[in-house]
Amino acid sequence: MRRRFLFFSLLVVTVGCSEHPTDPFAEGHAAIRAALLIDPENLPRYAPVTLPAYFDAAVLGREDRTIGAPISDAGATLGRVLFYERQLSRNGTVSCATCHAQTVAFGDSARFSRGFEGALTSAHSMRLVNARFNESGRFLWDRRAATLEAQSTQPIQDPGEMGFDAAHGGIVAALTRLRERPYYAPLFRMAFGDSVVTEDRVQRALAQYVRSIVSTTSRWDLAAAPIFTPANPQGSLNGPFPALTPEETQGKQLFQGSGCAACHVPPSFSLNANSRSNGLDAGETRIFRSPSLKQVGRSGRFMHDGRFATLEQVIEFYDSGIQAGPTLDNRLMAPPLVPGGPPSGIPRRFGFTAEQRAALVAFLRTLTDETLAVDARFSDPFRR
Repeated sequence: MRRRFLFFSLLVVTVGCSEHPTDPFAEGHAAIRAALLIDPENLPRYAPVTLPAYFDAAVLGREDRTIGAPISDAGATLGRVLFYERQLSRNGTVSCATCHAQTVAFGDSARFSRGFEGALTSAHSMRLVNARFNESGRFLWDRRAATLEAQSTQPIQDPGEMGFDAAHGGIVAALTRLRERPYYAPLFRMAFGDSVVTEDRVQRALAQYVRSIVSTTSRWDLAAAPIFTPANPQGSLNGPFPALTPEETQGKQLFQGSGCAACHVPPSFSLNANSRSNGLDAGETRIFRSPSLKQVGRSGRFMHDGRFATLEQVIEFYDSGIQAGPTLDNRLMAPPLVPGGPPSGIPRRFGFTAEQRAALVAFLRTLTDETLAVDARFSDPFRR
């Protein structure tokens, strides 16, 4: 009798479990699918980042050396969701992508961006393309962030940008918002092995996503690929590109011959780590960081304060508007007053003709990557 009772009890338990299955992974995947345009069983490919041959050892040696962890598909996917997450702003109205739009080179078309309550930011939103090649390892215009990870959560805690400053709960309140969304537990588990939500993990995921935004399919890239010679990397890239128009070729020659390429180094076109002030204002003592020139043709405004609205205005400034100051880059100075003497400190005047200015602009537009501007891996993943 007792045996029959035990058998019956086990049968009831077994049937009960089979009638109400609880698979945390299935539930997590369902939560992801309900909120996001992401298949958790078939994540977008972010890793490894595919780079052409001309991104050789010398180029890779100029990568951001603060990279703490390699990019993974799950990590970058989580970063993408966080990048577009409006709940990381206090009133749920803006996200990182609000000021860094994919179609505008991951920048903003406005001179200054509007924060969560409509207040204007104090600086223009910087382009994020090719951020992984920021050799200096410092981020934000004024270089105050030591790493891309450290930079990534500063806007969230800014009182004007996303609003989670110390007076309103700080990053702790923002992380609580994430924990309340059912799709984050499985996303964090996929990226980090468990569902614990921390600022460090948010930073690492956002950094993985941003470091995966690399431009390799601009017209410049497509023209460079067939003529690149590993045995003579710089020589082949500095030579003629048959695929470019005569005007673009003239602009390429001016870009190289006038020294632009010494600061904005191909093929990433990121700023050389030893670059100093560009002389935007007289007496400038600060040294601003500059983003890569890739996608510059899609940028809405230019310089840290967005003062220039067109590439033509940018070229005009470098041609005849550079100002003297204690931090002016030597490459933007006139030659020494005495051969072999100290830097002159006198701003350089290039004296470009109208034709040359137009050629430089035409060349800069060859750095536009139309594929990157519509790449689904970097688009808004939310079901809006």
